[in-house]
Amino acid sequence: MVAYALAIAAAVGVVALTALVYRMTGRGEDDRQPDGPSAGHAGAMLSALFLLVFAIAVIVPWTTADAARQNAQAESQAAVDAYWAAAALPGTAPGLVRAGLRDYVTFVVGDEWPAMEQGRMHPVGTERLDALRARVAAIATDDDAAKDAKDAVLDHVAAVSAARSQRAADAASTPPPGLLLLTILTGIVVIVFPFLAGARPRGMALAPLVAMAALLGFGTYLTWDISHVFAGPLAVGPDAFKAALQEFARIGGGV
Repeated sequence: MVAYALAIAAAVGVVALTALVYRMTGRGEDDRQPDGPSAGHAGAMLSALFLLVFAIAVIVPWTTADAARQNAQAESQAAVDAYWAAAALPGTAPGLVRAGLRDYVTFVVGDEWPAMEQGRMHPVGTERLDALRARVAAIATDDDAAKDAKDAVLDHVAAVSAARSQRAADAASTPPPGLLLLTILTGIVVIVFPFLAGARPRGMALAPLVAMAALLGFGTYLTWDISHVFAGPLAVGPDAFKAALQEFARIGGGV
């Protein structure tokens, strides 16, 4: 925060020093008009700055949500692959492992996803996945085929665990610090800039200014509303995991 303040102070200092030097040397002309070169240059730069900040505030959550959606698909697909591979396990292990996978995915859909809307993961989800991995690791294998099946299931469960860790990071992700505040500040400055430059809009001249303010207000609110991956208009839903449950039912029914 101190670095930000120093950067702002340095930039303002450059303007003040340049103005002082030009005044002392008698160069240039006084510029007091709302539509003069100073106001025109500052207005253009402020608009460009707002557009830059606004674009970042939209693109960062958008790309994060897209990556989270792909990761959720990868996690659910790994669970389906583990469900398929469990069929080759010996004895009663297929039913136990498949039941554990169904319980985990059902828990993610019904209990964990609402928690992720608040930016956190449910600790029970990790416990269930760890218990499932331990259950598979404890399966006794008497031949190479059973061992290969066990290794395959463990690999798929490990993929589920890795994707889950990434999902936890996505749930806690937020835009860069200060980005939303900077979006709000630059939006306000762009709105009030004509008044700061000395203009006094009247009558129909206010119409485009009001329209611009309304759109900027909506856009600024949108950047806040989409800032979380699992809540808001861009929210990633548990559709991939619901599809996995349907695939479980298709593969093995109630087994």
